[in-house]
Amino acid sequence: MTASPDRTGPSTGPATNASQAPLRLPPASGGWRQTLWVLLGVAGLCGVLVACALYTAPAVLSDWQVREAAQPVPDARVSDGRCSTKLVVHICDATLSLSTPKGAVTRRVNYVFTGVHLGDDSISVMADPARPDLVTTDLGLDRLVNRTITLVVVLLATFATIVAALAALVRNRRAGA
Repeated sequence: MTASPDRTGPSTGPATNASQAPLRLPPASGGWRQTLWVLLGVAGLCGVLVACALYTAPAVLSDWQVREAAQPVPDARVSDGRCSTKLVVHICDATLSLSTPKGAVTRRVNYVFTGVHLGDDSISVMADPARPDLVTTDLGLDRLVNRTITLVVVLLATFATIVAALAALVRNRRAGA
């Protein structure tokens, strides 16, 4: 917003201080409260980045490693599996259990992908015989490209929002000084 002189009457030449009202600028707003809210928002968005790195990214990376050689494992189990949908974003969590000659393998997977979906999905456990510790599901492998794009977009958008918020905070601090 820019300050402008009072333009209620016609102007007949150069303005003088006596014939014109003083310029009024909007008061500096926010102060420490605005800074606090920006920093709290940045901390929350950093939490989103950490959650993506800890829960979603490892399953995406391991699925890329086993995507070619993965085969159905008939004696594996899916426990505590559930999916939720918010508009077009699907979040699925499951615990996968598999018995191998080296011992039992249990892995918790988290899938985040986008798309319009109607109905229920049934999933089957998949594993690479050479790397059974990277157990996954057919749902995860079928939507691997979608999951990768979704993860990259969320990471980039979150990071860009953090940088923009911090840049605006610094810019506003410099303007106020």
